[in-house]
Amino acid sequence: QVQLVESGGGLVQPGESLRLSCAASGFTLKYYAIGWFRQAPGKEREGVSCISSSESSTYYSDSVKGRFTISRDNAKNTVYLQMNRLKPEDTAVYYCAPRRRGGPLYYCSDYGPPRLSDFGSWGQGTQVTVSS
Repeated sequence: QVQLVESGGGLVQPGESLRLSCAASGFTLKYYAIGWFRQAPGKEREGVSCISSSESSTYYSDSVKGRFTISRDNAKNTVYLQMNRLKPEDTAVYYCAPRRRGGPLYYCSDYGPPRLSDFGSWGQGTQVTVSS
C-alpha cells in the first residue's frame, strides 16, 4: 500500500526556516516526480514545488521561488522541501504526492506547472504556521 508521510512542520516566526520531509513506504519514490502542495484554511490546494525523478527538472510557484528548495534522496526514499525566509502567507498544511497520471510519471508535467489532478496518494500533511 502506497503511503507517504510528511513531517517537519511547526510554528516559526517570519524570516525563519523549516525543512519538510516526505518519506514513502510501500512505494519507491525514485521512479516518480514528487510534488509539494499546500492548502490554507478556506483556500484550494495549490502546487508549491515539484522535482522530477532524476532531479533534472524542478518547479517552483512564483510565491516561493527563491525561498524554497526541493531535493530528493532516492537512497532514503525521501523528498525534502527547504523553506527559508518564511512569510505569514506560507501558513498552510503541506502535502507531498507522486505524479500518478496524465503523462510520464517521472516528469512533473508535460508542459507548464504541475497539475494537481495528476498527483495522488496523499499523506496526512504537516502543518506550517508562520506567525510573530
